[in-house]
Amino acid sequence: MFDNIHEECGVFGIYADKKCDVAAQTYVGLYALQHRGQESCGIVVNDDGLFNYYKDLGLVNQVFDKDRLQALGEGNMAIGHVRYSTTGSCNASNAQPLVVRHGKGPLAIAHNGNLTNARELRMQYENKGMIFHTTNDTEVISYVITEERLACGSIEKAVEQMMYRVKGAYSLVIMSPQKLIAARDPEGFRPLSLGKLGESWVVSSETCAFDSIGAKFVRDLKPGEIVVIDDSGVRSIETHCGSKGHICVFEYVYFARPDSVIEGSSVHKARLRAGKYLWREHPVDADIVIGVPDSGLDAALGFSQESGIPYGIGFIKNRYIGRTFIQPTQAERTNSVKIKLNAISSTVKGKRVVMIDDSIVRGTTSARIVNLLREAGATEVHVRISSPAFVAPCYFGTDIDSKENLIACNMTNEEICRHIGADSLGYLSVESVKKLAGKSDCDFCVGCFNEQYPIEVPAEMPKDKFEYRISDSK
Repeated sequence: MFDNIHEECGVFGIYADKKCDVAAQTYVGLYALQHRGQESCGIVVNDDGLFNYYKDLGLVNQVFDKDRLQALGEGNMAIGHVRYSTTGSCNASNAQPLVVRHGKGPLAIAHNGNLTNARELRMQYENKGMIFHTTNDTEVISYVITEERLACGSIEKAVEQMMYRVKGAYSLVIMSPQKLIAARDPEGFRPLSLGKLGESWVVSSETCAFDSIGAKFVRDLKPGEIVVIDDSGVRSIETHCGSKGHICVFEYVYFARPDSVIEGSSVHKARLRAGKYLWREHPVDADIVIGVPDSGLDAALGFSQESGIPYGIGFIKNRYIGRTFIQPTQAERTNSVKIKLNAISSTVKGKRVVMIDDSIVRGTTSARIVNLLREAGATEVHVRISSPAFVAPCYFGTDIDSKENLIACNMTNEEICRHIGADSLGYLSVESVKKLAGKSDCDFCVGCFNEQYPIEVPAEMPKDKFEYRISDSK
């Protein structure tokens, strides 16, 4: 429907000090993480080693009602997942968490990120006769862990050994019959945090999920860290630690919820800072600053604060339109942006408008939004983007497309400006986007902005070829 960058996935896990309704707590946690994935979701409850689970396509409140949650029963552990597919197609078989059973007992796993060597590992296992039931790279991770566990016996040792073999981005929540394990890849591409709820322990992709269930944030997992939670408490394995890490900077620009804190930095304040940097780099004479909901709003406020240009509400967003909304005819598809967004004429009519958005991918949606403002009476529309231009694919868990579909790879800045119908266009610089998370003691992945990736990526395989198909094994 739109050409914005899509969310990734969200993971959640809880280890309770006693048997309780962990499914309900996981449900609330996933609800808080819904923005990270809107295609499918699932919950697995551990009741003394018996795994009860349910997952399906749909939003959290569509997949789980009161009866479905009650059917999962009580337990002392649970993990959950919300998904947007960046590897593997959108179907029920790819919904997570993934539950596998083997000689050492059941294992449940939820994953945020993308592996860069998943295809290679999958082919190795297929050549050994292994059968894959999904087309996502999470199942590859489960095979590696299972193989290592059969060799070494301990689940945490198996996870530690797995991290020598898989490459790329992964924030994992893993559940065995007795243990809850959280692990973050050595570069820390994706966020993962530890919290506490009374005497219970919680892990989540974002701290906003802790707030939703009344838990307290304890700390972020270090890049490369494995945290093991069982009846003896919490312990850490730091065999793969040592790097400052390179978290995806787009977490601060778009992915994360504004009320989350990632690597010590408030997402809300990072977006305010983006708007302030935008004004310094691309000042303009204008009458009002507006943001495109939702991630453009904080940056617009920052632009307004720094420039002194008044801030206004320029758009109303229809909150009831999901990603599954279908337009039957081409005419309806062309006008689909009007169904989700509508300009407020009283805010922009007769005014020179600065419109702040988080990104431009193909340019189609930006052109339609600019046109909405023109139709509402704006005399000028100056577009400011709170991230640099996309010039390369992402291999680590977002759906930034191959180069041929990125408008910045095919047009100059002036040509893009004309294409979207704006009076001027300015992107945030790569240097400034690295400074958004002011309190974070880490480095950032900005590969999609400058093709300088923190780790090696397969040059012979463009990102869109990473998507597995059933025919791959033929």
